[in-house]
Amino acid sequence: MSVKHALLALLEQQPMYGYQLRAEFEQRTGTTWPLNVGQVYTTLTRLERDGLAAAQGEDAEGHVIYRITDAGRTEVATWFTTPVARTQPPRDELAIKLALAVTVPGVDVGTVIQQQRGATMKALQDYTRLKRQAAGATAAEPSDLAWSLVLDSLVFAAEAEIRWLDHCEARLRRAAVELDRRGPRPTDDASAAPAPSTEGRAR
Repeated sequence: MSVKHALLALLEQQPMYGYQLRAEFEQRTGTTWPLNVGQVYTTLTRLERDGLAAAQGEDAEGHVIYRITDAGRTEVATWFTTPVARTQPPRDELAIKLALAVTVPGVDVGTVIQQQRGATMKALQDYTRLKRQAAGATAAEPSDLAWSLVLDSLVFAAEAEIRWLDHCEARLRRAAVELDRRGPRPTDDASAAPAPSTEGRAR
């Protein structure tokens, strides 16, 4: 997630201070990816350093107000028009966990898959319930529509994860059948057994 670009996109609408930016971000994403205010201010400091945002003074309560610069507007426009790169996929903890589970002795991969499927199905039920509640979102209510789109993404991702887990389970079953068909591998002792002696034939 690019917090940097998200904050710039919000600042393009109007100058804001850190707490306002956090509130706006969470309202539009339904608190799906909560930000702590320290992260927001750290990002603002970097944006100011890079010339993408600038402090324009304080309000009556002492909050430092930030505005976007021309360079920041260009950065946001580029971000919106540039596809998200998939050439370097993000590290997926679940994929890494299963990849290791099938290679580490003593790990019950089937149990790992079943537990994850249960957790993902629970999340899918929660997302679906929230989606029903947000069914009234319209283009006239941009923040509601934004939250509905985020929910769509979460629902589709959960559904895809469940299908992938089903696929993994089927692959494991096929692999187990194939191993049974081949039978046990020769032991090292058997494979290292000496060849029959030819001494008798040499006499």
